[in-house]
Amino acid sequence: MVTVDATADRADRLPKTWEPSEHEADLYQSWLDGGYFTADAASDKPAYSVVIPPPNVNGHLHMGHAYNHVLIDALCRRRRMQGYEVLWLPGTDHAAIAMQVLVERKLATEGLSRDDIGREAFIDKVWEAKAEYGDQIASQMRKLGDSVDWSRERFTMDDGLSRAVQTVFKQMYDDGLIYRAERLVNWSPVLKTAISDIEVNYEEVEGELVSFRYGSLDDAQPHVVVATTRLETMLGDTAIAVHPDDERYRDLVGTELDHPFLDHTIPVIADEYVDPEFGTGAVKITPAHDPNDFAVGQRHDLAMPTIMDETAHIANTGTQFDGLDRYEARAAIRDALAEQGRIVKEVRPYLHSVGHSERSGEAIEPRLSMQWWVRVESLARSAGDAVHDGETTIYPKSMEPRWFGWIDDMHDWCISRQLWWGHRIPIWYGPEGEIVCVGPDEQAPEGYTQETDVLDTWFSSGLWPFSTMGWPDKTPDLDKFYPTSVMVTGYDILFFWVARMMMFGTYVGRDMGPDKNVPFRDVLLHGLVRDQFGRKMSKSKGNGIDPLDWVERFGADALRFTLARGSNPGADLAVGDDHAQSSRNFATKLFNATRFALMNGAEVGELKADDDLTVADRWILHRLEEVTETADKGFESYEFSRVCEALYHFAWDEFCDWYLELAKVQFAEGDDSRTRTTQLVLGRVLDSLMRLLHPVMPFVTETLWRALTGGETVTVAQWPTVNGEFSAPEAVARVEDMQTLVTEVRRFRGDQGLKPRQRVAADLPGLAAAGLGADRDYIDSLAALNRPDDGFSPTATLEVRLSAGTVDVAIDTSGTVDVEAEKRRLAKDLAVAEKELAQTSAKLGNDQFLAKAPDTVVAKIRDRNRIATEEVERISAKLADLGGA
Repeated sequence: MVTVDATADRADRLPKTWEPSEHEADLYQSWLDGGYFTADAASDKPAYSVVIPPPNVNGHLHMGHAYNHVLIDALCRRRRMQGYEVLWLPGTDHAAIAMQVLVERKLATEGLSRDDIGREAFIDKVWEAKAEYGDQIASQMRKLGDSVDWSRERFTMDDGLSRAVQTVFKQMYDDGLIYRAERLVNWSPVLKTAISDIEVNYEEVEGELVSFRYGSLDDAQPHVVVATTRLETMLGDTAIAVHPDDERYRDLVGTELDHPFLDHTIPVIADEYVDPEFGTGAVKITPAHDPNDFAVGQRHDLAMPTIMDETAHIANTGTQFDGLDRYEARAAIRDALAEQGRIVKEVRPYLHSVGHSERSGEAIEPRLSMQWWVRVESLARSAGDAVHDGETTIYPKSMEPRWFGWIDDMHDWCISRQLWWGHRIPIWYGPEGEIVCVGPDEQAPEGYTQETDVLDTWFSSGLWPFSTMGWPDKTPDLDKFYPTSVMVTGYDILFFWVARMMMFGTYVGRDMGPDKNVPFRDVLLHGLVRDQFGRKMSKSKGNGIDPLDWVERFGADALRFTLARGSNPGADLAVGDDHAQSSRNFATKLFNATRFALMNGAEVGELKADDDLTVADRWILHRLEEVTETADKGFESYEFSRVCEALYHFAWDEFCDWYLELAKVQFAEGDDSRTRTTQLVLGRVLDSLMRLLHPVMPFVTETLWRALTGGETVTVAQWPTVNGEFSAPEAVARVEDMQTLVTEVRRFRGDQGLKPRQRVAADLPGLAAAGLGADRDYIDSLAALNRPDDGFSPTATLEVRLSAGTVDVAIDTSGTVDVEAEKRRLAKDLAVAEKELAQTSAKLGNDQFLAKAPDTVVAKIRDRNRIATEEVERISAKLADLGGA
């Protein structure tokens, strides 16, 4: 038996209470000092590797980042405990647009622009900003508990990664996969660059729908009426299109109509793109400023004049509108058309979706521009084949159709940006118009000048899985850790990032070896983090949650457990402060339970199935094996919610609420052998539980595991395994019957007005026949019962049906209940329940509330209403039994 002094020593290893903020930083530093997160490429352990989705170097970790990091960290910590050589590689993205905007805004406060200081000085300014903001992300990752290998931290503009970018560009250019062409792009007039689709946010905008007339003002002469919300683009119209089968315009197809402001005519063409049922059935075609019109222009070989400059001012039209910005031109053209008598309908409001630049906020302008492109057909086919052939598996499988929908219909990718910060395109132009692509170990010919554009940020981040490990060189890291094991990311960037990584990975993999054809074996797609009402978090709504705020208020473990507990592959999750507080309470519950166990001598030692185990011991050990198996299966299938729910309910409901109470009975017996066994069972369960919970709740489990075992760290402790040694289904059935009996007795006692710990005499006929005859001490302790004396006369009875029989519970409450006081208490409870019922009924009877409130809110109100109804009925019945109010 453990001595009192030794017991006290173990309990003293823990603080009196669990305050996360007082311990988390020191715990994280101890992990770094121990080198537990540093991967060894020379190790003979099986490899497990993940690269972090690189956040912007100037960014701040938002809840989506935190969610992603929690899932990755849980996977990595578990594999580390399973004996894998784990590499979780961190790093940041150079965030071309974000950093350029940041520095330009700083310059503007000094009255300067980038053109004023020149490209070289501007780049120096960006590097200075990177040095200023670069450590912010790393600091936040430490607070989350990310078990990343900081010795391998990467940045997309590092020399090595830049060399990888140049190498891939050169190879693809030489293979004919990169070309230069004039195409339509998303253009930011503020940033003066093309931007990617993911950098465009669509918003509903109240605009004007203007109908105006091309051709003659005489109704008897050829004319066509068209409508537009972007009147300024009519200066770039090069055709009017109608449907080939539209009889109204059959005679006009092939004719030419005068342009109101330009000294040329435009043709009427027939194209199936036109919907004859929409509007007048005729549409204006502006190929250089609309994606659909561009396609029509290509089919009909139309002219494609660009009528706006890079700042969205009208230019080169030869009209009075040159020099006006697009919105000024819109009004001026409307007035001019009105003067000519060409406005055929009153201008009316029109709500439509307009793309806006994510970084600079203005409406983007579809614009024909000379850009560099990637020819994606063969690359996309390889990326699709990798999933078809099972080389890469997408979780959940329900996301596969979305993957193939994008891959199979991918358009060539615009990779050039008119920025200064980023990977400069390695194309050089000769004095006679020659073009040469320069590789990383090559020099441009003398007298050549380099392309001024830089590459789209997604180009360099698409190389991230292998460029971070030293490619194009053959490195130990690539040999050991590539392909990576899993890519964890949100489903919202499946196309923008995952598809690009797959295209690049399959492209370079052809030369890396037969087992390195893809960048990752699995793709885990998680959903978005939403607020507690299921709404998308946004600055405009003011409903965003700062994960670092939760870390400060509730602790990192609470943040992590909340996010992991709500995580199902591919599904969104809704969270609020209540969820974080619940997780904080769980951490406190684990702490208090472990402290209690240590104060009672719990320790980790040899325990065998044939030891002197009680039915309670065998039950909890059996359940421990079952929950271990559930957690294993959940982690393997990326069902974090399943893992967390199982561990939460085992820890709180079964271990804390039941086994600890049963253990108190066993300690009270005073038998040294029984006490020793109970201490070992407590130690075994807590040891395994801390290890099972560690991937999700690393800080509190590290503290508790060290105190329990005296070990160095749980981060590399062996992951629990199941061997069936403690399988005891008969004990489970017996304890479940005991739980049912105790629960029913507790409810029965409450109905009789007894206080929870107020002991009363009770007779339990049928207990032995139901298989619980040996468990009377447990039942008496948990249900606050006493054995009846001679002359026992029950005042209330209850029948409880169990799996092996029925137990009659007879209780003597005489002299234990103050009837009048109980009636007063019940009357107060009834008033509260009736008020809740009235309030929820009023809401559910309000049609406006039902129409506007989110479904999740309405569902909660319905639940509250149901519970209130049940409470009113229950309390009213109890009052009736006591003779009324």
